[in-house]
Amino acid sequence: MSYEQMEALGRRGRAASRALAKTPGRIRDAALLAMADALAARREAIKAANALDLADADARGVTGAMRDRLKLDDARIDAMIAGLREVVALPDPVGEVLGERVRPNGLRVAQMRMPLGVIGIIYEARPNVTVDAAALCIKSGNVAFLRGGSEAKHSNALLIEILRAALEGVGLPGDALMSLPSTDRAWIEALLQAEPWIDVIIPRGGESLIRFVTARSRIPVIKHYKGVCHIFIDATADWDKAIEICHNAKVQRPGVCNAMETLLIHEAIAPELLPMIAERLSADGVELRGCPAAREILPSMAEATEEDYHAEYLDLILAVRIVADLDEAMDHIATYGSDHTESILSEDYSNVQRFLEEVRSAVVMANASTRFSDGGQMGLGAEIGISTTRLHAYGPMGLEDLTCKKYIVKGTGQTRG
Repeated sequence: MSYEQMEALGRRGRAASRALAKTPGRIRDAALLAMADALAARREAIKAANALDLADADARGVTGAMRDRLKLDDARIDAMIAGLREVVALPDPVGEVLGERVRPNGLRVAQMRMPLGVIGIIYEARPNVTVDAAALCIKSGNVAFLRGGSEAKHSNALLIEILRAALEGVGLPGDALMSLPSTDRAWIEALLQAEPWIDVIIPRGGESLIRFVTARSRIPVIKHYKGVCHIFIDATADWDKAIEICHNAKVQRPGVCNAMETLLIHEAIAPELLPMIAERLSADGVELRGCPAAREILPSMAEATEEDYHAEYLDLILAVRIVADLDEAMDHIATYGSDHTESILSEDYSNVQRFLEEVRSAVVMANASTRFSDGGQMGLGAEIGISTTRLHAYGPMGLEDLTCKKYIVKGTGQTRG
């Protein structure tokens, strides 16, 4: 590849961006509905392409969370189709006018939402990201420049082909969905240097990918490095709820960034409650690694190291620590957390409010599983990703986070003295 090749693709994306930004919302919605219908019509072809990727993964010995992320079965195809239709039902953010005020000289000053422009999305393993990203970018008037991982090359190539055809079918440019011609890493390097043509980069994948992108990009990067999510069980927690929430947060889908990785439990209830939680989790194959106080309660538990409390396992492994009170729990989160998602299980209103107000992670919950830290579950539609940087967007990113706000000023002939 050469810079000239990347520049040619970038020019095409920028031209499509200008066309898309001025397209009425009803046309963009029609495109999303056409995409949903096209995915439903090509279901068997999608599963066949995905089977090729799964066969390649099996040949390379890929197992666990990575293989699970790669798989497209009927349920996940249904979810992609439903996600497209749910995004259609969301309000169109483009052109929304916010906060108009009138100055003493009569000038009317407001802000208006506008698309970011061309968004480069670099992701691993999850072919459903192709559809999620397309849905949110098209709805918000942005071009999506997609670079999926080589492990999903057959799935992604077919999905992009289907989605581009649907765009063209309603009169929008197919280049509103761009892709790199190769999964070679040199193309990622070129994309990250294409500052004149790409407005923002969103990487989705493992920590090593995100650090690679961040270190090399000349373009602003919206990112989260990892999801070290905590649940703190307070002394006043409802035990039945706590057992079910912890089981869901760890077991329901362990290979995702909003799964619980560390359990913090109040010392007053740990001797009785921890064995009950451990029994429930162990039945599903969860390995527990605990602090000395936790191991006094459950001597069979492996010893937790300092690295365990920093770890994003993405697997059926859970770090456990006994804490003296809410303050120690929040200190632990501040020390080891990744600013992703934390939850308190408590019936004490004061403690709940302190936790919600003082913990600085992107999503802070009370009496709920961390698995709800998701754009779709939180009513944003399919999310483009989760940001743990505190600039522009923080937390699950939906439609509004794919826009920026420009100032619009209306006068009646005013001049400045």
